[in-house]
Order: sequence, then structure tokens, then C-alpha cells
Amino acid sequence: MRNLLVIVLFVLSLSFSLKSSAQQSYDVVCIGFYNLENLFDTIYNPELRLNEEFTPEADKKWGSKRYHEKLNHMARVIAQVGTDVTPDGLALLGVSEIENRGVLEDLVKDPQIADRNYKIVHYDSPDRRGVDVGLLYQEKYFKPVNSTSVRLTMPEDTGFRTRDQLVVSGLLNGEMIHVVVNHWPSRSGGEKRSRPKRNAAGKLSRMIVDSLLTLDSNAKIMVMGDLNDDPVNPSVKEFLRASGSRKSLQDGDLYNPMYDLYRAGIGSLAYRDTWNLFDQIILSQGLLSEDRTQFSFYKAVVFNKNFLLQKEGSFAGYPFRTFVGDSYMGGYSDHFPVYVLLIRASK
Repeated sequence: MRNLLVIVLFVLSLSFSLKSSAQQSYDVVCIGFYNLENLFDTIYNPELRLNEEFTPEADKKWGSKRYHEKLNHMARVIAQVGTDVTPDGLALLGVSEIENRGVLEDLVKDPQIADRNYKIVHYDSPDRRGVDVGLLYQEKYFKPVNSTSVRLTMPEDTGFRTRDQLVVSGLLNGEMIHVVVNHWPSRSGGEKRSRPKRNAAGKLSRMIVDSLLTLDSNAKIMVMGDLNDDPVNPSVKEFLRASGSRKSLQDGDLYNPMYDLYRAGIGSLAYRDTWNLFDQIILSQGLLSEDRTQFSFYKAVVFNKNFLLQKEGSFAGYPFRTFVGDSYMGGYSDHFPVYVLLIRASK
């Protein structure tokens, strides 16, 4: 990024703009997604299956000290993402693996990010593990107009429960955008066996996108989340219709800027010494315009700074996570955050 800032046209900032060599200045917004890896409070909720694990009495010994350390670590990461190009960092952040609205309220109060005054969009999901998705936003940059929670069901499996898909529409510095926050079904039980669930999730996201494009064929849409699949898997390529090639896009197709990162061996999580890029931000063609008077896509990044890496042991080089089983590691998350930069010519 440092080299890019020297050689390319765009020198960017949310709150101010610098003149480029062509004497055109640009504004930037940073929009990201982060799987917070089981951000649970310490209060037992008998309605949630996983909740008992995250209590002081359980094997994980999830008490106030560990909870607040987790909040501190998540805030440390959020505070740094994107600040190499914009001092205010993330204007919007989709999150997953959160227990409830309360943990987000605690998170945004952390001193490292409190001055950003993040607001919250959240709905409870029926997921059996008790985890939801949500959206944090800086009110001075984004003003929600509408939000809803869309349920994923499997007609052949009436007992199926997973995370809802969160749809938030609003004004980003005056421009309407739509954000769909996801945490698709896991690969538990095996990738092949669980594949139909993620294909169904991709189909649902596609239906949401189509409904928005029906209202506005140039709608600016961002589908983000932990998809539990890579950019090349059918749920993403076929059911969501997200392509890594801008040149080959057909009407309605989405552009996946994470595809090239994945092909370059860059991942957001590791499993059995292999990198996956499950955490993705996928864009509608309305965000690919060459008209710089409107926000358009500039760059996608995996935020994989050194402090987020495990330094020793059999998982050296992996994301530095909070737990391995019930063993407390004191890290951050088993996923790296990802983000995109959108740019617009300053007025």
C-alpha cells in the first residue's frame, strides 16, 4: 500500500483529500467484514446450546477478565483496519459470531474505538449455536434508511437453524448503498455433505440481490461475510453468480475482488496447513463504474498484520485465535478481517 500511495493517482482520506499528480482529489471510505470468533458475554442462557461453554464455571473459564480482554483485542484490530489510508478507519463493518446486541454495545465502547461513535444494526438469529451477524457504522458517514433480517430455511430439513442474512440500505455520504451481511452454514460434517446448505445460502443472497436490482438496475450492493466457502466454490460462483473477472460479467453478475487474492494464495483463515478465503466482500456492477463522481471500487485487502499471527507451536503462522478447543490462547480470532476501499472524486 505504501508503494501504491507513491505511484498511483489516488491519495485518499475519509476526512480530507490530498491533491494527486493530476490535481484531482479523491475521498475514500473503508468498508470491512470481521468474524469475531465467538464473542460471547459471560451470562448463561439455557436457550443457546453453545452458551454454556462461555461461562465462568465451564471448561473455558469464560469470566469477566477474559471477556474484556477479548473486547480489547477486537477493538485493537478494528481501530487499525484501513487507517493507513484513512484516519477514521472503517466507516462500516459487518461482523459475525456475536452472541447478541449487548456484546456489540460493549465492543463499541472500548476506548480504542469509542471516539468513532459506532452505531449498531442487529437482529437475533435462530442459529443453534447462538451466534448472529451485525453491522457497525459511523453515523457521520452512513445513515441507515431500512434494515431487515432474511431467514434461510431448508424445506427438506425442518429442524435446520442458522444465521439470518442481514440487509441494510442507507446513504453513504449521500449515495444509496445496500449491504448484505452473511455467515453461511459451516462445513461441519464435511465440505461435500454440508455443501447444499451453503448453496442454499448463496441462492438466498442472490434472491436478495435480484430484488434490489429489480428496483434499481445500477444499485450499489455489497454482499459480505464468512461464507465458509472460497471464491471458486459453487455457492459463490454459481448460486450467488460472483465472478473474479470484470471483463466477463454478464447482466446482474457480481464481481468478486477476493478471487485474485485467493489465487495468489492469500487467505483469511487456515485449516490443516491450507489457506482459505471464506471472508469475502462481493460487489454489484453499480460499484464498478468509471464515473468517479460516484463511489466505486478501488481495492480489496486481507488485514493480516503480524500481531494477528500465532508465533509458535504447531499453529505457527495461523491466525492467533482466542481458544483452541478449551485451551485459552489469548489471541484475537481464527479469521482475519477483510475490507474494500471505495473512492469518489472530491467536490
